[in-house]
Amino acid sequence: MKCTIKGCPGEYEERKVVHTVRHQGKIVVIDNVPAEVCTICSDVLLGPNTVRHIESMLEKSITPKRTAPLYEYA
Repeated sequence: MKCTIKGCPGEYEERKVVHTVRHQGKIVVIDNVPAEVCTICSDVLLGPNTVRHIESMLEKSITPKRTAPLYEYA
C-alpha cells in the first residue's frame, strides 16, 4: 500500500515495532507490535485488531516482562 503522507513516494511493509503509550500516568513500552511501516518516511500504521489487543493488554494491567529506565528531557 502506498504511504498516506502527502508527497512521500514510499510503500508500507509489515514490520514489528516498539510502541510506547502513556496509560494511567505511566509510560508503557510494548515490543514486537505488528505494524505497517513506510519504507521512506517511517510512518507507522497500527491495524484495528492490533489497537484492540493493546487496549486489552492495558486494561488487564499484566505484569511487564522487563522494565527500562525512563529519562526526562530537561
